[in-house]
Amino acid sequence: MKYNFYAYMDRMKYIKRWQLMRSVREENIMEHSQSVALLAHALAVIRNKVFGGAVDAGKAVLCAVYHETAEVMTGDLPTPIKYFNRGIQGEYKQLERQASEKMLAMLPAELQGELSPYVLADEKSEEYKLVKAADKLAAYIKCLEELRSGNSEFAHAKKTIESDLKERARTMPELGYFFEHFIDGYSLTLDELGSFGD
Repeated sequence: MKYNFYAYMDRMKYIKRWQLMRSVREENIMEHSQSVALLAHALAVIRNKVFGGAVDAGKAVLCAVYHETAEVMTGDLPTPIKYFNRGIQGEYKQLERQASEKMLAMLPAELQGELSPYVLADEKSEEYKLVKAADKLAAYIKCLEELRSGNSEFAHAKKTIESDLKERARTMPELGYFFEHFIDGYSLTLDELGSFGD
């Protein structure tokens, strides 16, 4: 029997983010997922090594890799629509879950159990909370990139996302640490990055 899960996942590269906004550089959900995985790993390591936490960094990374699985079927619904009201938000969550379950069904039965904890991640787990913070952080970094390129279209999004991240940092000190030690680098040119920290 043939299975299409991985071929479907490969189509993440065709699904654009930030559809309602003009972007200097378009972003797809495949590269976004890689960015979120990198940031989720960073936040997990910071929590464990700097703040004495005990989260599973590998689980956080895998949850991040698969956190947009549903969007292969649903597309990327713009944030203003997704969070317009609780009714839409609740219905869209159900739609995403159904799409994720349909994606899992495209795997052999013996593999479904291995991927299910990441595709249908436990939203109450600390690892998933780190992924959600990393997701916001990736969006914030995208705003910095666009603003650095002279695109003021992302100015309001940056302000809104920054406020959200500061609120999260009250209970997630790893976010504050990341901002203090790493975020400035995202506003530098390549030449400036080479001498950053000298």
